[in-house]
Amino acid sequence: MIPPQEASVRRREIEDKLKQEEETLSFIRDSLEKSDQLTKNMVSILSSFESRLMKLENSIIPVHKQTENLQRLQENVEKTLSCLDHVISYYHVASDTEKIIREGPTGRLEEYLGCMAKIQKAVEYFQDNNPDSPELNRVKFLFERGKESLESEFRSLMTRHSKVVSPVLILDLIGGEDDMEAQDDMTLEHLSESVLHDVIRISRWLVEYGRNQDFMNVYYQIRSSQLDRSIKGLKEHFRKSSSSSGVPYSPAIPNKRKDTPTKKPVKRPGRDDMLDMEIDAYIHCVSAFVKLAQSEYQLLTDIIPEHHQKKTFDSLIQDALDGLMMEGENIVSVARKAIIRHDYSAVLTVFPILRHLKQTKPEFDQVLQGTAASTKNKLPGLITSMETTGAKALEDFADNIKNDPDKEYNMPKDGTVHELTSNAILFLQQLLDFQETAGAMLASQETSSSATSYNSEFSKRLLSTYICKVLGNLQLNLLSKSKVYEDPALRAIFLHNNYNYILKSLEKSELIHLVAVTQKTAERSYREHIEQQIQTYQRSWLKVTEYISEKNLPIFQPGVKLRDKERQMIKERFKGFNDGLEELCKIQKAWAIPDTEQRDKIRQAQKTIVKENYGAFLHRYASVPFTKNPEKYIKYRVEQVADMIERLFDTSA
Repeated sequence: MIPPQEASVRRREIEDKLKQEEETLSFIRDSLEKSDQLTKNMVSILSSFESRLMKLENSIIPVHKQTENLQRLQENVEKTLSCLDHVISYYHVASDTEKIIREGPTGRLEEYLGCMAKIQKAVEYFQDNNPDSPELNRVKFLFERGKESLESEFRSLMTRHSKVVSPVLILDLIGGEDDMEAQDDMTLEHLSESVLHDVIRISRWLVEYGRNQDFMNVYYQIRSSQLDRSIKGLKEHFRKSSSSSGVPYSPAIPNKRKDTPTKKPVKRPGRDDMLDMEIDAYIHCVSAFVKLAQSEYQLLTDIIPEHHQKKTFDSLIQDALDGLMMEGENIVSVARKAIIRHDYSAVLTVFPILRHLKQTKPEFDQVLQGTAASTKNKLPGLITSMETTGAKALEDFADNIKNDPDKEYNMPKDGTVHELTSNAILFLQQLLDFQETAGAMLASQETSSSATSYNSEFSKRLLSTYICKVLGNLQLNLLSKSKVYEDPALRAIFLHNNYNYILKSLEKSELIHLVAVTQKTAERSYREHIEQQIQTYQRSWLKVTEYISEKNLPIFQPGVKLRDKERQMIKERFKGFNDGLEELCKIQKAWAIPDTEQRDKIRQAQKTIVKENYGAFLHRYASVPFTKNPEKYIKYRVEQVADMIERLFDTSA
């Protein structure tokens, strides 16, 4: 049982707690009432707001739709006005652009092309929308007039700014072809950058909008003229400079390649300066054509549409190329006439030109790539013509050496080297500078299977065979000519001089090596021929030395008086020797042996033979009393005889 005091406390706690709960409940009731009131108020407000929104919506939506319609109408009006402005602008194009079109594009190309674009659009508009409009004819007229002005401006720009390339600049361009740094600096600027820009703009407009190709004809005609005049100017430069020392070339490129055409050829005997100038000028013009044509093609690719470039270039180079080919054919024609006259030195003009044409042919082929077949075949045709003419000249020269007539009045009276020999050797020596060219000429005429596999070795053998043929023909002709001389000794001196001249000439040049390709023993053979002629000559002295030989001389004893017959025989021997010596020395003094070494050798050999024989003869009979007048028979001492022989072959003594 709970104590009363504790129960009282407990009750009081419960009562306090209950009181608190009642207060809380009372607060909650008050709050709920307030909340309900607020909710009622909010619902009332929302209901009112909803009602107002509905009223607003019912008022705004029609306004919005009306505004939207108005905006659409405004846009349509604006578009219509814009279209009207655009259409109206076409009607103003003619008046807006007429002044500029009339004045032309010079100095304001971009503005002019802008006007042409407006006119073109106007033409297209009227053609599509109002083909019967008088405005169409007006803008069409302006367009055609503008196009003509652009064509005229293109012609004017090309004419005014296309300049002939100076000879000095061309020579520098040729001379610098292997110097890469120089080559960079040597790029030709045919048109300035601004002019080139205008020309390109006009050409592209004419192709794209003008539907015009006539300007391409204008282009190639103007550039063709400049190219042709540049090459002719170079040739004239050489002609004017031919009187000065050497062939002119510009000093701007000092380091020339050894085999460039700018190098002056070595002067050759028998060739005049004018002929050398003509050859050099032509060779330079060929090289100039290649370089200038390359430069023209580079310029053309910027201006002419791609699918017209090859044809335009073909037309552009024709005049200059035809001029070169015609001049080359003229050279061939002159060479053919020279062959008929047997003037083979003139034929040699073909050789350096042909060599240069063949060396230049790869560049030619590259430059002419894409041109017509007739254009490509021009150079090969000229090369073939020159090879045929050259081969004919070589063949005729060999035949001429063989068949040169034995004209007595043309024979050297002193037995020296014949003109035919010197001419033949000179011609062969000049061929040395053109071994490959001459070999190729000969090979071009071969029809054997070996010729089809032509190479440098084959060419060398052909040239060696040819040289040996010429030398063989020359030797046969010299033998025939020598028969003109009645004196066998003079005949021998003549053959000796000619054989010796041939051998020495062969040895001084590379001819001996070429001959040895097919005739290993040629040098030895000539030496044997020379020695044989010396021996033949020496036999001419037998009629002198036979008088003083021991054969049939009387044998006598010292102190024994000679019989009359013996004295007479000794007198006859002395007289025969003296007369023979005097006669031979008188005759042979007028003969000539130009080679000092050979002359001394022959004199020395003859002196030795005669001195030995005459010295022995004198030793035996000088003290013999075979005459009362010994000075009448013993006219010469041994030294005097030697001096007389020493003066042989010396026309100046």
